[in-house]
Amino acid sequence: MIKVVLVDDHQLVRTGIKMILEGTQDVQIVGEAESGEEAVALVKEVRPDVVLMDISMPGMGGLEATRKLLKAHPGLKIVVLSVHVEEPFPSRFLKVGAAGYLTKDCAVEEMLAAITTVYRGGRYIGVEVARKMAMRRFPDAQESPFECLSDRELQVMMMVIRGAKVPEISEKLFISTKTVNTYRYRVFEKLGVKNDVELTHLAMRHGFIEEADLTLGRLATETRG
Repeated sequence: MIKVVLVDDHQLVRTGIKMILEGTQDVQIVGEAESGEEAVALVKEVRPDVVLMDISMPGMGGLEATRKLLKAHPGLKIVVLSVHVEEPFPSRFLKVGAAGYLTKDCAVEEMLAAITTVYRGGRYIGVEVARKMAMRRFPDAQESPFECLSDRELQVMMMVIRGAKVPEISEKLFISTKTVNTYRYRVFEKLGVKNDVELTHLAMRHGFIEEADLTLGRLATETRG
């Protein structure tokens, strides 16, 4: 039996995946987390074989959570399950050690194949993700403007566009507010935007965030305030 932890900030998504996977004979859901921070604590407690990891979540996000989990648990297998098919996300996650990458509209059979493959020590890249990555090799391929960002800059950017304020980012990433602002201004400069609003609009145009996610992020910020 393959022990799996689900990490996604949308309860409906987790519930749907759980219903699908628990209907199989080979997979057991041993825990759920709605943030990177929760995932780090949960994995330490339940010791799963495989983690299904979302990217865009409150707090540190999926990329940093993946890095921390694999550092603490080298044998853990992480499969990214996200709406983001465009670069730089697939390459960044595979670079830090993720064993698989799928899109959320993948077939049930493909999700099960990915879990089984990585559990056995292999890698699994979804068909659409693999196609996108292969297309980058052509000379006339259009490069994502976000590929110029470092991992930390990308992490800060994702938190900003979800409505997190500088003090919150500072607390979640264990860096000073001055350092957070330094990363923000680097992102602005590299992407040619002037403020958080322009950054968010650019991210939305490239599918990094949906309007619904943006609204939820703002509501969460207002509630915390």
